[in-house]
Amino acid sequence: MKGIGPRKAAALAGVGIHDLFDLFFYVPRRFLDRSAIVTIADLRRGDYAAEPSLQPDLSKSDPDLPGVRKDVTVMGEVRSHRVLGSGRRARFVLVLADRTGSMQCVWFGGVQYWRRAFRIGEVLAVSGQPSWYANVLQFVHPDIDRLSSSGEEGEMQWTSLLNTGGLIPVYPSGQDLARAGLDSGGFRRVLHAAIRTYLDRVPETLPPDLIRIRSLLPLAEAIRCAHFPSSLDDIPEGLRRLKYEEFFQFQLKLALRRHSAKNEEGIPFSVKSALARRLVESLPFTLTKAQVRVVNEITSDMASARPMNRLLQGDVGSGKTVVALLAMLIVVENGYQALLMAPTEILAEQHYKTLVRVLDGLQVNIRLLIGAQRSKLRQDVLEDVRRGSAQIVVGTHALFEKGVSFPRLGLVVIDEQHRFGVMQRALVRTKGENPDVLVMTATPIPRTLSLTLYGDLDVSVIDELPEGRKPIRTLLKHEGERESVHSFVHEQVRGGRQAYYVYPLIEESEKVDLKAATLHYEELKEKIFADLRVALIHGRLASEEKDRIMEDFKAKRIDVLVATTVIEVGIDIPNATVMVIEDAERFGLSQLHQLRGRVGRGADQSYCILLSRRWIVDRAARVGGKPGAVEEERLAERRLAAMAATNDGFRIAEIDLELRGPGDFFGTRQSGIPEFRVANIVSDGAVLAEARQDAFDLVRNDPSLSDPSHRGLADQLRHRFKEDLALLRVG
Repeated sequence: MKGIGPRKAAALAGVGIHDLFDLFFYVPRRFLDRSAIVTIADLRRGDYAAEPSLQPDLSKSDPDLPGVRKDVTVMGEVRSHRVLGSGRRARFVLVLADRTGSMQCVWFGGVQYWRRAFRIGEVLAVSGQPSWYANVLQFVHPDIDRLSSSGEEGEMQWTSLLNTGGLIPVYPSGQDLARAGLDSGGFRRVLHAAIRTYLDRVPETLPPDLIRIRSLLPLAEAIRCAHFPSSLDDIPEGLRRLKYEEFFQFQLKLALRRHSAKNEEGIPFSVKSALARRLVESLPFTLTKAQVRVVNEITSDMASARPMNRLLQGDVGSGKTVVALLAMLIVVENGYQALLMAPTEILAEQHYKTLVRVLDGLQVNIRLLIGAQRSKLRQDVLEDVRRGSAQIVVGTHALFEKGVSFPRLGLVVIDEQHRFGVMQRALVRTKGENPDVLVMTATPIPRTLSLTLYGDLDVSVIDELPEGRKPIRTLLKHEGERESVHSFVHEQVRGGRQAYYVYPLIEESEKVDLKAATLHYEELKEKIFADLRVALIHGRLASEEKDRIMEDFKAKRIDVLVATTVIEVGIDIPNATVMVIEDAERFGLSQLHQLRGRVGRGADQSYCILLSRRWIVDRAARVGGKPGAVEEERLAERRLAAMAATNDGFRIAEIDLELRGPGDFFGTRQSGIPEFRVANIVSDGAVLAEARQDAFDLVRNDPSLSDPSHRGLADQLRHRFKEDLALLRVG
């Protein structure tokens, strides 16, 4: 593209712009309404349409539409200019005149540049917010278009009416972009040139029938409306088509992936299992209706000749592991192997011990494979797996290694699957011939994110807690109430219960003023709970030491367990009824909810106490009040308020998604989480639902995209997702 050299190309690539498609979808963050062109006399009388700080009805009606500030524009001739003052006080003053009078334009800084930028007699269009200083009418730092010039064109020459005289787009621009000449004005010039030169070459991607049914603008027209609209009404219509386009392209990829998986040959299992029946009969509880419903959904998939690709969602403590275990026993009874993957070694070890305990007496060979094993033990496990005599294998990323071979892999269960990237999940599937895949998460996923991240999977939800569980009471307490919290913990322990104290750090840090587990463990043990049995657990302890501490806690040989977030998942102690979280404002909302789920696992009333600074607790209690001065502090208040308001993991997840955005929802950006330039999966759920329905309907009717009206779609899909299309089988 003319005007884009290596430096600008590198800066654009830094924000994900590699081609014209990316550029056209880099939409303005707001607009300046400079359509009001008036005379200088109008400005003097105050007779003009501009209103300072006017935020339009457009942005109020839809928070995702760009804001609009209404400016005013005058056209006049440069009569004189000069530099006033010196040093930091220097300012460049230009006198502009039309047939009705004159006014000043003032710039602070860069005076030598501005001194060379203008010629006496040239005609300018000047836009901004007019003001008065010492009875002089002026624009301060206005935007300018040159309407005519007697000089030669050069880098100081603006395109006619690019910055004034209409709705002017303002683009996001960081330091790297600005240094490459791509500040908002630079972006405006690039977009204007691209649209003027290439817009008529933009191919239409959607079938005509779909455009008509959904009342969408043609793609080229939508791009123009999103960047250089003729009126305010153009903006939402242009953005709606671009949002739909992004969602539709992504959902089309998911629909093709799902169609591909559904048409592969899988393993039709016999789902009548004596092992599964014996497990259900041995459980000390009855499966909930939700668990029974989900088991039926899973076994229906397993009985099919097509591979299962199913997501199992369930809040903490809802009983997902038992459901997955029943599926694994069906596979074992059919003569196949089952694989249970966990994201961390501590969680893999906890799963292994749970399975060994629950399946005691059922004569199922369960093996654990993790990276930290001794060489001799590891070789023994690998040989057991290779022979096929290891019926259930629990492990971590160590299972990805080339030396791990499964002769009859029938089922892959992936726990906390959002911590695995798409490529990692693909590697696991290559260990067998189209095994069934069941992915589990205790992080409830809002519907809009589920439709994007897991849109190619069938979804089962366990939305019911075991009978007899009481909702956890969540209390907000400030540091001045710590003594009453200690007294409450004493009271619970004297009643035969146990408690957790969770801290965000292991050791004291000079840089971060947070409570440290090791330091405060000593204080709790020696002073506050000197009459109780107190222990400390954190991630740096050896596995054997962690196991010993957790066994002692489970056996009620420990009253108070001081911990870091190492206990966030996989810990099940029904007798623990109190969770105290220090510096609660420092934890993410999903993490707080996971920690809270460590209590409330028995029949007794349980409590989660969030300790924070007084002003955060006070503001969280009245979260609708005046926000804090710092954005992170405002987020902290909203997180704590949400925790106190609900135990519903799906509602918590929705709030968390709103606060953090989809890219950071799981605490890390990873392969598989889509990023959209225009669309917002939090607030554009209606557009997403339409695009998903249309994409899946289209693939159902034309899975090869061979219809002539779908040629543009096929070309665009190959261009946009050429790497991902190789992963059509991947869940």
